[in-house]
Amino acid sequence: MNNINSERTVVTKKISIIGIVANAFLFILKLIIGIIANSQAMIADGINSAGDIVASLMTYIGNKIASEPSDDNHNYGHGKAEYIFSLFIGLTMVLLSAKVAINAFSSILNYKHFTFSWYLVIVCIITIISKLALYIYSSKLGKKYNSILITANSKDHLNDVFVTISTLISILAGFFNIYILDGIIGMAISILIIYSGIKIIYSSSKILMDESINELNKNEITNIINNYSEIDHIDKITSKPCGNKYIIIVKVSMDGNMTILESHNIVGKVKSELLDLEYIHDVIVHVNPA
Repeated sequence: MNNINSERTVVTKKISIIGIVANAFLFILKLIIGIIANSQAMIADGINSAGDIVASLMTYIGNKIASEPSDDNHNYGHGKAEYIFSLFIGLTMVLLSAKVAINAFSSILNYKHFTFSWYLVIVCIITIISKLALYIYSSKLGKKYNSILITANSKDHLNDVFVTISTLISILAGFFNIYILDGIIGMAISILIIYSGIKIIYSSSKILMDESINELNKNEITNIINNYSEIDHIDKITSKPCGNKYIIIVKVSMDGNMTILESHNIVGKVKSELLDLEYIHDVIVHVNPA
């Protein structure tokens, strides 16, 4: 495992452990205060934190599996585990939030009121500060290491900031005896989380469905190959995701009178240059006679 991948694994593990501890604390705090005050928005926020615990746990397990080296059964490593577990995170967010949305809607129909408490306000402030800090920290590292697991976690933290701000608004409205906002915001929070979960599911499924490399990167590969005058033309470039990188298969046409050794040397240079690109895991070059 090279240094960047080793760092990526350690950082992802660290972020997931921090997430599990922080969210477990917030979940217990929100649920206790939410149940005592009968606040649907706070309970929804608490269930959201429970989903965050699962998300952080999935990040930890997914990172552990994805960091395993290649073996006889997995020649290109276990990188896709990242996307499988990101998919689980998205599904968990959608399922938990759907249940909370139903409960919040029921509270609106039944005119259920919560008991205003300054403890509810304090819990919201603690959550907003801690989640904003976690978002800034994980978002920066997610971009640095190009990790969908860390990025999914960072988006989840940012969602939590907006979710808890909404919860705080509904609680402060309760201070003025405006209770209907509690159920409405509880539903709004749930819908927001469902939307975020669907986005994570979509992003993960694109890789699991072997989406091809984007046009920008494909053009970069094309330009590198075209720099070799010995290559007459490119017949085809195909790609296959491998974790957070791609396997590139290139078919090129070269002078049919060229010796095997000569063509092999040129292809070796092409492959070596392409492997220097950070988004490429492996390169296969096939030569056709021009």
